[in-house]
Amino acid sequence: MDKQFDVIVVGGGMVGATVGCALGDTSLKVGVIEQSMPAAFKLDQPHDLRVSALSKASQAIFESLGVWPGIVERRACPYKRMRVWELNEGPEFRSQDINQPELGFIVENRVIQLALLERLQGFANVELICPDRIAKIDYGSGLTTIEMESGRLFKTRLLVAADGGNSIVRQTVGLGVNSWDYAQHALVIYIETDYEQQDITWQRFVPSGPQAFLPLTGRFGSVVWYNSPDEVRRLKALPKPLLLAELLANFPDCLGPVGQILGVASFPLKRQHALSYVKTGVALVGDAAHMINPLAGQGVNIGLLDAATLAEVLVAGHHNDQDIASLKVLKRYEDLRRGENLKMMNVMEVFYRVFSNQIAPLRLLRNVGLGFADRFTPARHKVMRHAMGLQGRLPKLAKGESIVER
Repeated sequence: MDKQFDVIVVGGGMVGATVGCALGDTSLKVGVIEQSMPAAFKLDQPHDLRVSALSKASQAIFESLGVWPGIVERRACPYKRMRVWELNEGPEFRSQDINQPELGFIVENRVIQLALLERLQGFANVELICPDRIAKIDYGSGLTTIEMESGRLFKTRLLVAADGGNSIVRQTVGLGVNSWDYAQHALVIYIETDYEQQDITWQRFVPSGPQAFLPLTGRFGSVVWYNSPDEVRRLKALPKPLLLAELLANFPDCLGPVGQILGVASFPLKRQHALSYVKTGVALVGDAAHMINPLAGQGVNIGLLDAATLAEVLVAGHHNDQDIASLKVLKRYEDLRRGENLKMMNVMEVFYRVFSNQIAPLRLLRNVGLGFADRFTPARHKVMRHAMGLQGRLPKLAKGESIVER
C-alpha cells in the first residue's frame, strides 16, 4: 500500500535533516529518505576528514531545533580568531571585538548529521526512511510517487531535493544548472600538532593557491592545501613522512611543529547554481541548489539557511491554508534565498579570482585592501557580523525564533 506524505525530503545529510527537524512538531506529515545511517561516534576516535566551519547563524538554527546539545556533547571546536594574509601578516578578526564568545565552531560533518538524525526521530510527525534507496521517481505536479529499492511506495505533495550536487531529484524533474570547474583541487590533511588546543583559523594566499588551517579539539587540526589537480594528485600519493616534509616546507611558520599526518583526502573545486530552485511540487536546498567555492567555508552555512527559510515558508503557507506545493508558495522561498546565495557566490568568486591572480597591480591592490581592513575597525566589524550570520536577511530559526504554528 502507498504511504502518503505532505513533504518528502530526499537526503538525510546535514541540510536535508535540518529541513526535517525544522518541520517537526507541525501538522505536516514529513518523510526523510536517507540511504544509510552514519557510523556511530566515540569520543576517543580520530577526527573525520570532512569537517564544517559553522557560523553563529548555523549554531542558532541548531539551538532553535534542539540539535545543538547533541553536537557539543560529541565534539566541536570553537574558534575565536581568524587571520587572512598574503605577503605579510594580515588582519586578525577576533570574537571579543564584537562581544561574542567565539566566531564559530569547527565540527565534523558526521557529528552534525548524527545529532540531527537523533533529534529527527523524536518528532511524531516525521518519519526517517533509512536505510533505503530510491529506485524510481515519478514526478507529477499534483502528487509525486517514489518507488524504493525495498519495494515500498511513497507519495508526496512536495519533494525537497537535499541530495547533493549531483541531485537525482533535480535531474529527474528537469531543473537545469550553470556549472564550471575551477583549475584547482583541495588537499585535506588531518594532522597532530605539538600545540595545545588552538582557537584560531587562518588562510594564506600564495601563487599556487590558498593554504588554510582549521583547529580541531585537542592537539589536532585540519590543513587545506589548494593547488593544481596534478600537484594535488602527486602530494596525495606521497608516503606520509614525505608529505609531512613537503607540508612543513611550504606552509607558514605559524602552523608550528606537526607530529604526524593521520589522514589525507582531496576534492575538486566546482561552482554550480540551479537555474531555478523550485517548480510545482519541488524545492531544491543546499548543494542540490548551489555549490560554492569553499574559500570561506560558507557552503554548509548557506545550505542551512536554505533549510530554515524553506521550512519557515512552508509552515506559514500551511498555517494560512495555502497549497505548500504550489509555485506561489515555493517562489517565496526562492525569492528569499536565490539572490542571497548568488551574492555570496559572487563575493567568493571575486575573492578567488583576485587572490589567484599574480598581476603586480592586483597584488598591490589586494594587500592594500587587507591592510585597510586591518586598520578600519568599523568596516572589519561589519564584515565579521555579516559573515557570522549576526545581521542581514536571516530566517527566524537563525534568530532564535520559533516557526511552529500556534
